[in-house]
Amino acid sequence: MSEENKKGINIEINNDVASGTYSNLAMINHSNSEFVVDFIQMMPGMPKAQVKSRIILTPQHAKRFMNALQDNINKFERQFGDIKDQEPPHNMPTNFGPIGEA
Repeated sequence: MSEENKKGINIEINNDVASGTYSNLAMINHSNSEFVVDFIQMMPGMPKAQVKSRIILTPQHAKRFMNALQDNINKFERQFGDIKDQEPPHNMPTNFGPIGEA
């Protein structure tokens, strides 16, 4: 193991990024050299969903990300129980439907 790996990576995060961005839909596309993940926010009554963040990964990093996410999902489910899908992914609406009324 290299000396850098033993010490870890020094990571800095600015306040805007640290506050996070809400996403309730992700769309993934790929080419032979990269994976593009769009994190989308869909809000009730809004005519369009908005891409809030786009992350571009190499295929190797996309696979490491997939494995890390699966590991974290497994840990979450051991602690809190199975995550239930609300609806099948292929039926994801492009908007939530009519505007709510008070």
